[in-house]
Order: sequence, then C-alpha cells, then structure tokens
Amino acid sequence: MEFNIPAMSCGHCASAITQAVKSLDPAAQVSVDLAAKKVVVQSSQDRLAVAAVLAEAGYPAQ
Repeated sequence: MEFNIPAMSCGHCASAITQAVKSLDPAAQVSVDLAAKKVVVQSSQDRLAVAAVLAEAGYPAQ
C-alpha cells in the first residue's frame, strides 16, 4: 500500500513513520521516499489501520 505524506520532510520524519508502522506490525516492510513524500508499506494489517497509526504519529496520509 502506498501513502502520500505531505508533512514528511526529513530523516527524522522517515524514522518516526517507520517506527509508527512497526509499532502496529513489527513484521511490516516500510520504504520511504522523502523526495516524493511517499511511503510504501507491505503489511498484513488493513490499510485503514496503517493510515490511522500514521495520523496518530502526526503524519496524516492523503
């Protein structure tokens, strides 16, 4: 699943996003593209659950 995250702007953001997803699903694969402000997540969790945890971390997906 792919998410656009306009609020992501730095390495700290990427780390926080990765940690948020991993808190939901420790086995998730997270790929961050800072330049494109996109995150690709491979997880067994539902897309809405991943989007919710991103929003809780302060990075709402669009």
